[in-house]
Amino acid sequence: MSSISPKSGEMGTIVRAFKSAVTKNIHLAGYGFEWQRNYYEHIIRDYGDFFRIGDYITNNPTRWEKDCFYVKKQ
Repeated sequence: MSSISPKSGEMGTIVRAFKSAVTKNIHLAGYGFEWQRNYYEHIIRDYGDFFRIGDYITNNPTRWEKDCFYVKKQ
């Protein structure tokens, strides 16, 4: 069983511990919070990834009104 258990220092173990600590502290501060479902982490492997992801982060909010899930608030 130990061969398939999470190992200290592995990326998945680090991310899991980070998300657990963040969730705990946000709840202790009195905020409602959940991680986005079906989200996955992506390791930036080269400059192409870096610029593509940076563009997405920078420009995505301006695209929200064109998204199929956008509902204008009254």
